Amino acid sequence: MSKLYPDVWLGFVGTVDGFERPLVERAGITFSAYDEVQAGPVHGVNPLRAASSLFKLLRGTWAALGIVRRHQPDAILSTGGWASLPVALAARWRGVPMLIYLPDVEPGRTINILKRFARRVAVTVDESQKFFKAGQAVVTGYPLRAGMHAVSAEDGRAHFGLSPDKKTLLVFGGSRGARAINIAFGDILPDLLARGDVQVIHITGTLDHERVQAQVKAVGDHPDYHAFDYLHDDMALAFAAADLAVCRAGASILGECPLFHLPAILIPLAYSWHYQQVNADYLAERGAAIHLDEGDMSAGLLPTIERLLDAPEHLDSLREGMAALAQPHGAANVARELAELAGGTR
Repeated sequence: MSKLYPDVWLGFVGTVDGFERPLVERAGITFSAYDEVQAGPVHGVNPLRAASSLFKLLRGTWAALGIVRRHQPDAILSTGGWASLPVALAARWRGVPMLIYLPDVEPGRTINILKRFARRVAVTVDESQKFFKAGQAVVTGYPLRAGMHAVSAEDGRAHFGLSPDKKTLLVFGGSRGARAINIAFGDILPDLLARGDVQVIHITGTLDHERVQAQVKAVGDHPDYHAFDYLHDDMALAFAAADLAVCRAGASILGECPLFHLPAILIPLAYSWHYQQVNADYLAERGAAIHLDEGDMSAGLLPTIERLLDAPEHLDSLREGMAALAQPHGAANVARELAELAGGTR
């Protein structure tokens, strides 16, 4: 936003004792103000917690009214989450227009509530428009960090010490890790490395790194196996170097894999996260990915990987499917929508 509109005033509102502040600090984004409100979930929790959350929402809304009155924003961008609800209520009360950004294909409960207060909704993919009033949604693509656009496959291979003559498999499950994927992949790792034509970048997640190291101890020092607990700035290099990904189907996959034309075997989080299932189906139905259910990993992960590695034409087809979905200017598109909603910047 500040690159397109250098004179813009930007404020951030997160939750009290929430996870937002460390993420903001890690991103290195400078905000003119950082405020916090109380909030909590009221759906899918026990009655006691729901009652506590309602009390927090009331207090959060009162605090949000003070924040909006103090800063007098021209427009508000909401990305969902319960912290957004007090701010949305305050924005409606004060007559401030709001833009929602929906990262996943399908909106969750909070965004289905927030859309009643929003002037516009920015969506990652065209399929999401059906969940909103006619003319309310605009397709912007997924906002990606600027640094992700500036790396090549050669950069990635050089950074991780990879061979250009072998296929590179990227395995990851988020910053904290996906234990189910790590366990299933650790079981098949010796067979994959025995092929001699594949190399692996495995991002285990911070919570599962030690367990993974113990599981793969027999091959952990193999020259074609590169394990990390977490990558941040280097993640773009890992995407650029890879020929195939094995990962969850969180919202970022809708932007990251298409940007790098990276085919993927998507394993949505089972049972509790319906939105990942929808994201995986969206990419699979467009010939960009393979949807593999978590319960099928033990029997299906290795055959699926090998089938793609042994069929370059299938891998190329998936790569073309991903490339067709790329929208590299998502961040700029969202920024322009917000500036237009504000009627100018200050």
